[in-house]
Amino acid sequence: MEKVTLQEKLALFSDHWNPRIVGELNGQHVKLAKFKGEFVWHQHEQEDELFLVVEGKFKMEFRDKTVDLQAGEFLIVPRGVEHRPVADEEVSVLLFKPASTVNTGNVTSQLTRSTLHKI
Repeated sequence: MEKVTLQEKLALFSDHWNPRIVGELNGQHVKLAKFKGEFVWHQHEQEDELFLVVEGKFKMEFRDKTVDLQAGEFLIVPRGVEHRPVADEEVSVLLFKPASTVNTGNVTSQLTRSTLHKI
């Protein structure tokens, strides 16, 4: 049992759209990622996802609306809902989702990460 300092973990990487595992519990992964630019439209048929903004801000786009998120705010995207994160500037995000979740859900692209690194 060791504490996790988010700022220390975030300092270990600089690339975008490449989540790192920072914790595991009950079949779930706690991940950190940095976003910049537009992600791909996708959905997860079996998993809900939590996005907690650590630093910065981003928009979660849905087909019928956009939700703006800032540091200290989180959003849960229910399973089956198509979405796309968009960050005009770099943003640091904590993600909480089942360990089996692929970041691009039902879509395969150059942003798909099937193997994640633990830091």
